[in-house]
Amino acid sequence: MKVSADQPFEIIYSLFSHEYLGLLFESFVIQLDEKGRLSLAHQNISHVNANEFASGLDEVDYQLIKMMDEMQQDAVTKKLNTKKLKPKEYLRKIYDEKTGNKVSQEMIELKLEGLRSRILEKMKGKRLFEMANDGNPIWREIFIMEEPASVLFHFRRNEENTHYFPTIKYQGERLEWQYRNAYLICNQPAWMVVDNHLYHFAKGEDGKKLMPFLNKKFIVIPKKVEQQYYQKFVTQLVASFDVYAKGFEIKVERSLPSAVLSLSDLPGAPKADLFGNKNAEEEEEKIVFDLKFQYGNYAFRSEESASNNVELEQEGDNYTFHKVIRDVVKEKSYGDYLKDLGLPVKSSRFALEKSKAFGWINTHKESLEEMGIKIQQSSTFKGKRYFIGHAQISVEVNENIDWFDVNALIKFGIYKIPFAKIRKLLLQGKSEFELPNGEIAVIPDSWFVNYSEIFAFLEDNENVEEKTLRLKKHHIALAQELQNSNLVQLTMSRKLEKLRDFSQIEEYDLPETFKGTLRPYQKAGYNWLRFLNEYRFGGCLADDMGLGKTVQTLALLAHEKKVSEGATSLLVMPTSLIYNWELEAKKFTPGLKILTYTGTQRIKDNSRFANYDLVLTSYGIIRLDLELLKNFYFNYIILDESQAIKNPGSIIAKSVGELNCRHKLILTGTPVENGTMDLWSQMNFINSGLLGNQNMFKKQFLQPIEKKNDMDKAAKLHAMIKPFIMRRLKTQVATDLPEKVINVKYSSMTEDQEKAYEEVKSYYREKIVSELSTPGAKNQQFTLLRGLTQLRQIANHPKLTNKEYEGDSGKLDDVIHMLKSTASEGHKVLVFSQFVRHLAIVKAYLDENQIKYAYLDGSTKDRQAQVTSFQGDDSVKIFLISLKAGGVGLNLTKAEYVFLLDPWWNPAVEAQAIDRAHRIGQENKVMIYKFITRNTVEEKIMALQERKMALAGELISTEESFMKSLSKNDIEALLE
Repeated sequence: MKVSADQPFEIIYSLFSHEYLGLLFESFVIQLDEKGRLSLAHQNISHVNANEFASGLDEVDYQLIKMMDEMQQDAVTKKLNTKKLKPKEYLRKIYDEKTGNKVSQEMIELKLEGLRSRILEKMKGKRLFEMANDGNPIWREIFIMEEPASVLFHFRRNEENTHYFPTIKYQGERLEWQYRNAYLICNQPAWMVVDNHLYHFAKGEDGKKLMPFLNKKFIVIPKKVEQQYYQKFVTQLVASFDVYAKGFEIKVERSLPSAVLSLSDLPGAPKADLFGNKNAEEEEEKIVFDLKFQYGNYAFRSEESASNNVELEQEGDNYTFHKVIRDVVKEKSYGDYLKDLGLPVKSSRFALEKSKAFGWINTHKESLEEMGIKIQQSSTFKGKRYFIGHAQISVEVNENIDWFDVNALIKFGIYKIPFAKIRKLLLQGKSEFELPNGEIAVIPDSWFVNYSEIFAFLEDNENVEEKTLRLKKHHIALAQELQNSNLVQLTMSRKLEKLRDFSQIEEYDLPETFKGTLRPYQKAGYNWLRFLNEYRFGGCLADDMGLGKTVQTLALLAHEKKVSEGATSLLVMPTSLIYNWELEAKKFTPGLKILTYTGTQRIKDNSRFANYDLVLTSYGIIRLDLELLKNFYFNYIILDESQAIKNPGSIIAKSVGELNCRHKLILTGTPVENGTMDLWSQMNFINSGLLGNQNMFKKQFLQPIEKKNDMDKAAKLHAMIKPFIMRRLKTQVATDLPEKVINVKYSSMTEDQEKAYEEVKSYYREKIVSELSTPGAKNQQFTLLRGLTQLRQIANHPKLTNKEYEGDSGKLDDVIHMLKSTASEGHKVLVFSQFVRHLAIVKAYLDENQIKYAYLDGSTKDRQAQVTSFQGDDSVKIFLISLKAGGVGLNLTKAEYVFLLDPWWNPAVEAQAIDRAHRIGQENKVMIYKFITRNTVEEKIMALQERKMALAGELISTEESFMKSLSKNDIEALLE
């Protein structure tokens, strides 16, 4: 009968018995009569039509309706009924007495029992009825009792048997419930209807323990099964519920627990040494922590969750149940305390590598004793007895003339251990040794973490009489970092201390022969270079492009001419920059005698070098004339665009390493392009040994940083190199530069372009995903890089991958439109792309329309002529530049617009391109447009970069390391 939501109504819940599923609930709305009473007009309500009656429902009603929908036969059978039988037919089949499916029955009952329990918990304040056989949902009301009832289980033992029965009390009064047509709606926990009243129970009794007594006064336990019954059933009952007994004794013990942290061993995987090398001979064992609580003679493990425990004692014919009531609040406080200390043993045992375990004990032993937690060693330690006392290490680092002296004191309890022994163990990755009293001492893991770098860099003192070890002075930052963490006592001169903060370095006068004015930040750079010169430290001047690294270097060289008359310095650079250095030197340091040592006509005689203050040459000449150059001792060797030696295995990196000089300096706008090994190569050139050898550097820094995203290692590496890298960002210092505005221009693919894109994407998605699922596939990165490159090219223009393509490109249309607009307004624009073929397409359009432009790629012979044309000829408004050819060494301050035709993996390289225009000398606002094609991998790469490239300020990635950082989910997202 239809109920009107516009008239008064009420929601009620009705209980009915299903022939297979047992007791179920159903929700109804009942129309109210003129006196506000429930009428016979009713309607089933489900989550589908519940909103029609929203005015009469609260949040709990919506929850109840949803749960009741889930228990109806259609919903219950939906997942199990794979043959799509009608629900009734399916139930008849699985509940057939002879051929029924017991597993399916149990699954259904488990689900229904869970729903019944959750429904009944939310029934408070609602109206519940029994449904009549004719379907009337309000046949008989069941009144829900608010307070819980209590159950007392009785046992009366006599010579022949034991009688067992429960009694129930509600509000202190005994409840008559047996032989009253009572029934259970739910068993776990029990909800029972007695005389139209619904009761639940304080201790969540299982209904199955009450069900046998609905129509029975007691159960008789025969004498012959008494012991077994007491052991298996009565002990559980005594532990969880209130029990009254005659004929046997129940002793209850209440006390505060004593906490015991038990240690045992667990064999582990092969141990790694200080640098991560596996040592197959030594197995790294683990220590297992187990929290136990002692109550008198009884002990319980923390993970044993029962609040009460019962043990049965039998003496002759007498039984005694010993019930220990555990203080779960106090136990929890111990567990929480240990968890806060990094040891989550509250719910299970917890294992730690041995060095970490004893490191933890060493750190927290006093706190544990104050808290009353005892540490107990297990007898399973194969006869070993471990030292559980205080282990201490103190390290002193004192400045000497050209190095630091290092002294260390190690103590385990009362025993002083020679530093050389501990250092040897640390370097080998071994963590334990025997003390004079026979106990085994374990080196705390924190010593490995805190001192591994400084111990690795230590050198033996050549003076046999001195037992101290030495640390090279260029490891100052490492010593300072340990001092900041209170790990060493560091003594050094106030002057050397200033290297920690560039702003504290003293002022040095500029040489009179320097013709120019340095901006404040450039003067600070000059001061820093002079400071490094005094201490014979090598340096890396890594200011942003356009901030004047050249002029700062020339100021230093002018000073060197004054104080080191007759000394010759060597400046190495890409060939394209030599002319620029010649011009700048003539302008700022006209007094420097300069030899340009390049070209096929160069005179190969190194004795000529002594006649000059500065020799300019290229990386290519270094490689060709190495034997000649390495036999001359230079004052300074300076590498410009030093990322040229980023690969330590390259010929050029090895070649410059063989040159001889007093001082070393490198100049670069991007000290790191591909990964952290770039950093090692350049740092090792200026300060040999600063970051250890290649193998050590890989294990200590490269692998933790690039593969594990170890931010602590990244911070430590940054601290070690910081004194020797001067890096200022344009945003920090060049406040006199005009505004730079970056815009993202989104282009849409044309129909033909989108079709080409989807074809390639589908091919690579299938190929890459299948390779990802193949164990050990080594070509995944190559396939991914090739696939992503093709997709990026198609996002520009499909002609980049398919010369036969006849369609158009949405991005090209946008680029052409904006080029015409800017040029027609008289503005000059730089157009960058990393794909030369992309520039060729733009170039073809400009040629066809007779639009003048300058052009530069790797094959361009006269770079300077193209630069001069763009800078000096007002009719040349457009400069097409390939990324590799024009990323460095160009000064294009006439440009007001920069178009980046495709996004690059490396944001630093992108910034370099922008800096061709946005640099000192620029007077106009620079507008940058980044062209991104919508719904392509370009968009997704940009989003990924934001998440992936926040590792460390200087550690910037390109294709290779970016690929390594991609998870399977990232790759699949790129190819969606």
